[in-house]
Amino acid sequence: MHHLQAGLGDGGGFAMLTGEVGTGKTTVSKAMLKALDATTQTGCILNPTFSNSELLEAICDEFSLAYPEQASLKQLTQLIKQFLLDSYAQGKQTLLLIDEAQHLSAEVLEQLRLLTNLETEQRKLLKVLLIGQPELQQKLQMPQLRQLAQRITGRYHLLPLDGDETAKYIQFRLQLAGGNRDLFSAKSLKHIAQATLGIPRLVNLVCDAALKRAYHLGEAQPSQQTVLAACEEVMSFQTSYASPAVSHNQPALRYGLSTLLYASLGGALALCAWFYAPQYLQQPFQQQAQIYIEQHYPAKPNRVDQQEVFPSELTALLSHSKPLASQIDELYKVWGYRASVVDTMCLDNAQSQFHCQSFQGSFEQLLATNLPAVLTLTVDQATHYALLYKASNEQVELLIDGQRVAFERQWLDQIWSGEYYLIWQKLWHQALKPGMSGHPVASLDYQLSEVLGLPMGETERYGEILKQKVTMFQQWQGLSVDGIAGQRTLQRLELLSQDQAPSLMLSEAL
Repeated sequence: MHHLQAGLGDGGGFAMLTGEVGTGKTTVSKAMLKALDATTQTGCILNPTFSNSELLEAICDEFSLAYPEQASLKQLTQLIKQFLLDSYAQGKQTLLLIDEAQHLSAEVLEQLRLLTNLETEQRKLLKVLLIGQPELQQKLQMPQLRQLAQRITGRYHLLPLDGDETAKYIQFRLQLAGGNRDLFSAKSLKHIAQATLGIPRLVNLVCDAALKRAYHLGEAQPSQQTVLAACEEVMSFQTSYASPAVSHNQPALRYGLSTLLYASLGGALALCAWFYAPQYLQQPFQQQAQIYIEQHYPAKPNRVDQQEVFPSELTALLSHSKPLASQIDELYKVWGYRASVVDTMCLDNAQSQFHCQSFQGSFEQLLATNLPAVLTLTVDQATHYALLYKASNEQVELLIDGQRVAFERQWLDQIWSGEYYLIWQKLWHQALKPGMSGHPVASLDYQLSEVLGLPMGETERYGEILKQKVTMFQQWQGLSVDGIAGQRTLQRLELLSQDQAPSLMLSEAL
């Protein structure tokens, strides 16, 4: 609340709250609206699938602004701007909250940006909070929305709860309802956290099912068997769950998540601290990933001294390395995300935001990607996996069993056969061909223009100029040349366009 009161004086522009289904986004927005004071007037738009004019009409409806039938965009815009000016003159601030914002088209989002152009010397007259699923983040990476993306002054991603938070969440809900906060045993709480992956909505469903079963069975408190049955009942209907995240040990993110969830029940409001908070509370994924590394691995790597024979200490460390799935999971965390079970299997998952693929190549080819990778290593005729976190032509740094291990590249050459696994963010979800048009085509033109050093086209159509760019890229990368942006072409371009990826290259010698 203190952050909200302070931020209302000089905050402005856009803010964005994202999270997977069931992590509490809508609950948070309701809590925020209840906590605002009388100087802030709010409009709330739910599940929008609007055209430009329909969006402006919806805003007018939220703030009770009368408008003529068949009003033009100009009329609606002028009406809203006059309302904002009048509100400012009365000392009021205006906040527009849009839930399920991932459904807004690029054109509508741009129309929304234009509305926020009205400002005084001190602040914007309209603040917009976009709430949505992770697809909203991907949409804002589109070239035509870069101006809007630059105006987002606060970004926050809601994570599922960890084990301790899940237990406290359940106990708090029980206490708030007037029941015994220790109704579930510690073992049951742990199992609920594991089964639900800490997703509050699923936690609620499992606890409700367990309490109903216990009542019908005449149990004073749900037994372990009852809890297991409730988990099976609820989770058997759930698909694999994945959300961009990092370790729950991040101080700022843990504070935001647990407080937000308790806020919806007890009246506190940590989202306000996110929306209007000082800069130190804002955690982009790159910073979140760095926090994970700093908290789980020592600041300085353990150096394996140069020796004449393969170092025995390195052999000992690798013999305790984790299996491939665990290493893939760790690779996601280095990116600042949490992997689902399917993600860790490195399968082609249409629901994932990432590609995961194995490659066979040289160390120089791996360095050229500038992406961390999971390596397949052979030590004492046994296969092991390790995460290559940093590298140069002479030095490498692996993450092994909670340690950062640095050593000369020559030792890696002795145990690495050339197989490695990469993950990277998807930018396109289908092949693109001449004659097609729309946002994916515009994004293709933008990324090709960036890597080739050419000017962007002026349309969103896959015409002859864009086909020539695709052909040039295919020739440069040694791909089959056909002028069609198929799977291999798009994946190769994606690998070169990972602006938010962690860097593999060492900035300085170890």
